[in-house]
Amino acid sequence: MMSDMTERNRTQSAEGEFEPPVQTRKTVKRGGGDPATRGRTTIADGVVEKIAGMAARDVVGVHAMGSGLSRTFGAVRDRVPGGAKSVTRGVKVEVGEVQTALDLEIVVDYGVAIADVAQAVRENVIAAVERMTGLEVVEVNIAVSDVKLPEEEDEEPESRLQ
Repeated sequence: MMSDMTERNRTQSAEGEFEPPVQTRKTVKRGGGDPATRGRTTIADGVVEKIAGMAARDVVGVHAMGSGLSRTFGAVRDRVPGGAKSVTRGVKVEVGEVQTALDLEIVVDYGVAIADVAQAVRENVIAAVERMTGLEVVEVNIAVSDVKLPEEEDEEPESRLQ
């Protein structure tokens, strides 16, 4: 025997048989639109600096990043126990809400076409920063501060870094 509640939830067909109730579900919209648009994402300058520094170093013909002075201080800092190489050396950025601008200081290897290296650095940095952050890169300024001659000794020789 069915309870009164069960009978009320069923509808009677034309033949007198009870049919199960039709379940209708209301779509409840919560929040306010697409979940991807709820809230803000901020990206620190240091994040963009690291991405740009790594992307610039990947280009053939880039010997180092930063000016001679910053590389010298960096080499000393890298030798301190627990210290790590700074991938942000030679990189300065300004990050806005949707755009960023970068200044890079590089040292190129002797014999490379500087204009070609600069173009490759610019393209690689823009691609990496835009892909990883979603920010629009409005400009990448490149200053070539030095050229590494074949007979010059590195400021950071591998044999000394132990």
